[in-house]
Amino acid sequence: MDTVVKTRHGEVRGSVVKRVNTFKGIPYAAPPFGVNRFRPPQPVASWSGVRDALTYGPTAPKPPYPPPFDALLPEPVIAGEDCLNLNIWSPELGQAKLPVMVWIHGGAFTNGSGAVPTYDGRNFARDGVVCVSINYRLGIDGFLALGDGNTNRGLLDQVAALEWVQENIAAFGGDPGNVTIFGESAGAMSVGTLLSMPRAKGLFRRAIAESGAGHHVISSETAQRVSRYFAEKLGIEPTREALAAVPLNALVQAQVELSADVYKKPNPALWGEIVANGMPFEPVIDGDILPTRPIDSIAAGNSVGVDVLIGTNADEQRFFLVPNGVINSITEEALARRIAAYGLPVDPTLAVYRAERPAASPGDLLGALITDWFYRIPAIRLAEAQVKNNATAYMYEFGWRSPQFAGNLGACHSLEIAFVFDNLEKEGNEVLLRMSAPQQLADTMHAAWVAFATSGNPGWPKYDLSRRATMRFDTTSGVVNDPRSAERTLWEGLR
Repeated sequence: MDTVVKTRHGEVRGSVVKRVNTFKGIPYAAPPFGVNRFRPPQPVASWSGVRDALTYGPTAPKPPYPPPFDALLPEPVIAGEDCLNLNIWSPELGQAKLPVMVWIHGGAFTNGSGAVPTYDGRNFARDGVVCVSINYRLGIDGFLALGDGNTNRGLLDQVAALEWVQENIAAFGGDPGNVTIFGESAGAMSVGTLLSMPRAKGLFRRAIAESGAGHHVISSETAQRVSRYFAEKLGIEPTREALAAVPLNALVQAQVELSADVYKKPNPALWGEIVANGMPFEPVIDGDILPTRPIDSIAAGNSVGVDVLIGTNADEQRFFLVPNGVINSITEEALARRIAAYGLPVDPTLAVYRAERPAASPGDLLGALITDWFYRIPAIRLAEAQVKNNATAYMYEFGWRSPQFAGNLGACHSLEIAFVFDNLEKEGNEVLLRMSAPQQLADTMHAAWVAFATSGNPGWPKYDLSRRATMRFDTTSGVVNDPRSAERTLWEGLR
């Protein structure tokens, strides 16, 4: 059965299956091509008649993931220029005033889309939430700095999508005054960034950050350096006009080559702070759209009034070390160099991390160390910043270990997403989950996200600086106070 809803720009036709109204591929901004190429998002043109919203819209230009991660993170590629679009799942249309959740996908700011099967929002709708997923520009399209304040276009896309939600979601049964943004990895880093952005203020009431927080941005100087390197690869000037004249496939290929250069030549003199995380395309501190590092803005109180739920997976970095076999090639010397590069004392740090993992290899310890630097400590810092400003924060840790790769993946990066969406059976999940994923854990985790979006309380104590209550999600879930406190303490003043 079909159903029609009127938006500010025209009517859209969706489908109704098992009492869930679904609308896909609705444009929230004009296609970022032609005269709009490498410009901030422009208003979508209105249309006459009824526009079909029955299938996912085009995905943003992006390269494929490199092997073996292309098999671990299957994602659709849908051709077309109208890629600034969103999808909606709702149990009830009209003035129902239901809580709204807006999903911002991950993918290191270079990959991903709202059309990944795991991100299907019908089970949120089943449980009384209007769920929205969005596309935004990636890589050079979204984050290459082009001078004259032309940067962070991917962030501005996210803001434009949230403005569209404010203007239109009531017609789809949602309450624009009760919007929760949530995302994973680069999507969670986007959540942390939106918490700090003046242009995003008032567009959401709550925020959930899964495996990302408010540390991962680059300076304007570093962003300009990346732009010069990128233009040199193409033999052009680093301007909007010159880049817009280059064929899309050549731009994407040059982006892949530049990302590879960071790994081949990890020289801080060349790449600045990018060397530490290997991500040349990410939000830029430009003094305007992003005035300062998000965590510093949040610490200054700019996210007071927004409830935050934040957390990480226990073994994030194993996703990047196990499938490719890198974990088995790490030496004690390489481990010691990474510890020193983070500014930690080598011997005391090794003693603390080994105390928790007495049988760990150097690769195991490196995975734990990078997990803390990249994910867990930034999440803790964001929660601490909220607490110090008398704002609300809840902390979680996902601990269920994947049985894949002979059980060596652990509770790795991205593993929690299917549980959050209650979509364990979706195509593509079997690569990480196998068929043994516990439905009880999905029930528990999904219900906590719904409860937080509905009321601001996921069902366990708020985070504070004494108890540091953290919900650990596993086959049996429960609150743990200040998990791995000795490791957390090591990073004080450093991260």
